[in-house]
Amino acid sequence: MSSTDPAVSASPQAEQVFRRMRIAPAYKAVSAEIERIIVSGELEPGAPLPTEQELAQQFGVNRSTLREAIRQVEQEGLVERREGRRLFVALPGLTDFAPRAIRSLVLQQATFHELWEVAVVLEPLATRLAAKAALDDDLGALDRNLARMEELASGGPGDASNAALIELDVEFHAIVARASRNRALMLAREPVSLLYSTTLSKMQVALPQMQVRNAAAHRKILDALRGRDADGAEQWMRKHIIDFQRGYVLAQLDMHVPISIAG
Repeated sequence: MSSTDPAVSASPQAEQVFRRMRIAPAYKAVSAEIERIIVSGELEPGAPLPTEQELAQQFGVNRSTLREAIRQVEQEGLVERREGRRLFVALPGLTDFAPRAIRSLVLQQATFHELWEVAVVLEPLATRLAAKAALDDDLGALDRNLARMEELASGGPGDASNAALIELDVEFHAIVARASRNRALMLAREPVSLLYSTTLSKMQVALPQMQVRNAAAHRKILDALRGRDADGAEQWMRKHIIDFQRGYVLAQLDMHVPISIAG
């Protein structure tokens, strides 16, 4: 029977099943395996990795391939170099994941309104949890933050004070989230900082009274946190985030435009 016999020729269905294979570069396979071992707990934070030469031999790759793989794992915050460039397993901080999430949001053209929809849920929740879990150090940090904010807000507008007020505003919310002691929530809300840091400067121009109002809201939130009033803290934070949206409207800013890292 010839190879052109219809009885043995591939059917259209069979031809559609098979696709060209895409083989991942060797360095990606190596970095994925190192990441798997670390995330699985086989190597704990602080444990040393074998030398580059030993790793290259174990993986059966050349040194340049291994170094590219290690560079990727370092960028993930899973390993760090110390003691004469020796590699050790690291415990990535929560903020190590934020840049990737933010880049993804920008590329997906997520809008400021979408960020706000997340903030109006997560910020009050973080505040409720913080009312129960905040330590004295957290409350002290909030006290210092707010004292500086109230001082600058009462001094009138100015480029330097406006920039400092934005930093203090973003920091206040970050401290509250940290005080929640909920790592999943802290990670989930990291990109929300874009909502504040990239838009507050625009709102300040149109609403010079905004910072005094912000400081007053922060005072209410801190008082509730200090009193361990979870309901009150949550309610005041929700009012504060809703008021933020009203500020957008008053400043004639469009919340439905895609977010931008540059603002």
